[in-house]
Amino acid sequence: MPDLATPLIGWYRDNARDLPWRHPGFGAWGTLVSEFMLQQTPVNRVIPHLEAWLARWPTPASLAADSPAEAVRQWANLGYPRRALWLHRAAVEIRDRHDGIVPRDVDALLALTGIGDYTSRAVAVFAYGDRHPVVDTNTRRVLARAIGGRSQPGPPSRGDLAAMTAILPTGDADAAVTNAAAMELGAVVCTARSPRCDVCPIADRCAWRAAGYPDTGDDRRRQARYEGSDRQARGAVLRALRDASAHAVALIDVASDWPDMLQRDRAIDSLIADGLVEASDGLLRLPA
Repeated sequence: MPDLATPLIGWYRDNARDLPWRHPGFGAWGTLVSEFMLQQTPVNRVIPHLEAWLARWPTPASLAADSPAEAVRQWANLGYPRRALWLHRAAVEIRDRHDGIVPRDVDALLALTGIGDYTSRAVAVFAYGDRHPVVDTNTRRVLARAIGGRSQPGPPSRGDLAAMTAILPTGDADAAVTNAAAMELGAVVCTARSPRCDVCPIADRCAWRAAGYPDTGDDRRRQARYEGSDRQARGAVLRALRDASAHAVALIDVASDWPDMLQRDRAIDSLIADGLVEASDGLLRLPA
């Protein structure tokens, strides 16, 4: 196994983007909120929402004391709004189970609503400085190329955590930086479509480069087109409810200009099933 950590750490310290969650003292709650928001959402869209969220709810207890409806409303147009409900539920759980302090233990984090392998380890590593592998899509691509010699990673698996663990230094601090550096490298240099191998700090130890950049196929799941999709219809319904001055809106008036009313109704049904919308007596409202 080539030493990837040493060049990654040096590169990261000189080139890491200045992002809010990397500032000293940002805290475990801010880290948790940022990780929820960053799932499938670009950094530049997240930052203003993150700042507004933490200004309104600086602690888990402050969010838990507010309603799920306000969480969904504050989420605005970030997309995948179930994350707002999950974050609210996690805040309630942190308040009730952990005295309002985001837990440090990975298993305790995994027991919170909406938190999986990635987010639990990201909080433990980036907020608390513990030594765990943290693997996101960008990290998986770096590992697939540098170690596996593949142009794109395969489907996510538990093997990703083992592969990341294998390149981590023994010290907690250096391990945390290595995790962050691998993610950063995948985000800005070792990108999916246009990797910048000429400025890559591990180009001289990359198995994919050494093999001549073979095209080994791409098993990544393609996201469905947004325009005209059920996702867009769901967004239109939620936007109408967020923007309404009244607490509840008549069903007939919600997204009434949507071109496909069957699709609109299907979107409403799915939002009700997800707990993002409540219906009664011909009225729709955000969850109480």
